Amino acid sequence: MSKKPQTIAQFFKQFPDDESCLNHLFEIRFGQGFECPSCERPSNWYRIKAERAYSCQWCGHHLHPTVGTPFEQTRTPLQLWFYAIYLFTTTRNGVAAKELERQLGVTYKTAWRMAHLIREHMADVDGEEPLGGVFKTVEVDETYIGGEATGKGTGYKANKTAIMAMVERGGSVMTKVIPNRRKSTLQSEIVANVKPHTEIHTDEFVSYAGLDGTGHGFWHKTVNHSSGEYVRGHVTTNGVEGFWSQLKRSIHGTHIHVSGKHLWKYAKEAEYRFNRRDCPETMLSELLSTFGPLPERRD
Repeated sequence: MSKKPQTIAQFFKQFPDDESCLNHLFEIRFGQGFECPSCERPSNWYRIKAERAYSCQWCGHHLHPTVGTPFEQTRTPLQLWFYAIYLFTTTRNGVAAKELERQLGVTYKTAWRMAHLIREHMADVDGEEPLGGVFKTVEVDETYIGGEATGKGTGYKANKTAIMAMVERGGSVMTKVIPNRRKSTLQSEIVANVKPHTEIHTDEFVSYAGLDGTGHGFWHKTVNHSSGEYVRGHVTTNGVEGFWSQLKRSIHGTHIHVSGKHLWKYAKEAEYRFNRRDCPETMLSELLSTFGPLPERRD
């Protein structure tokens, strides 16, 4: 049974000001005794008040805890960044830039940039480990997301962006924005991201035909949506359809409109949240403690 996410009161008790946020980044990335990259000696590090940095006790080399994080090139207070991430982890359907603008008291431009950097950070933390494997099942589907078609002669795909999702039953989801729904496109993504000898469930869309013959030992089974079939024994795509419902509810209910250029970020945000559906209380700690390789920072 999962624990409840942190409350607002608990959040502000842990991060009451910018100094506590910077110290958190220093401790999880370096910590006292960290070997100085310049003089190569374990050091006590002293806070430099004039900037977001710590100084080596021996040679004065500076460590900048925000380098290599979403907070690197920003004048926005760290506490506001941390609180924005807190908001992202305590909502089911995401946070609109307008809501961040109101909650944080920043400009819309700043809120929009912060939101997109947080989504990119979610994508980085989530990673893209291959799905499936022997005795495992992956459901695959694709859809269109975007603006409404306008004008004569435009079809339902006009102004929309194609995206596919692969969901390991009882496990993780992976999304991919794709240029088209051709056989070569869909099957190359499946081969690249699903382990050999996986049982794959799709609908009867023609582009999935022949997955059994890709040489990867896939066991391909289908349901026929056009004839009203959604479940046949254990064969179904209801899991991936459920993910689409969550993503579209987030986009249409919270963000109203998402451009094709940025769709992948919103999909990765939904992916990150879906993959932690059984442990939502871990999201804040993970996002505030997981960053790229430690920077080799110059003074």
